[in-house]
Amino acid sequence: MTWEYALIGLIVGFIIGALAARFGSSKLRQQNALQTELEKNRAELEEYRKELVSHFARSAELLDNMARDYRQLYQHMAKSSNELMPDMPVQDNPFHYRLGESETEAKKMTANTPPRDYSEGASGLFRPIQDKK
Repeated sequence: MTWEYALIGLIVGFIIGALAARFGSSKLRQQNALQTELEKNRAELEEYRKELVSHFARSAELLDNMARDYRQLYQHMAKSSNELMPDMPVQDNPFHYRLGESETEAKKMTANTPPRDYSEGASGLFRPIQDKK
C-alpha cells in the first residue's frame, strides 16, 4: 500500500510541477505575447495590402475616366473650333491636326516609328575606315 501512495504522490507531483512550469515560466509568457503580436501584425499587414490594392484599382479607374473625359473635351473643342471658325487657316487651328486622326491611327504611327535617341549615321568612333575618307 505504501508503494501505491508513493506512486500517486509522484504522479500528483509531476502534474503540479508541469503546471507550475507551464504557467510560471516568464519565457513562455513572453513567447505567447510575441506570438499574438505577430499574428496581429500579420492581420494588419494583410489589411493594408488589401487597402493598397483597392486604392490603386480606384486610382486607375479615375485616371481612365479622366483620360476619357479629356479626349471627349479635346474632340469637342476641335469640332467647335472647326465649326465656329471655318475660315481659319489650317496652320492656325491648334486642333486641326487631330480632327482626321483616329485613335488607332495615332497608336499605329507611334508604334511604327523608332525612338529618336540615336543618330542616323556612325558618330566617328566606330565608323569603318573606308567611311572616314
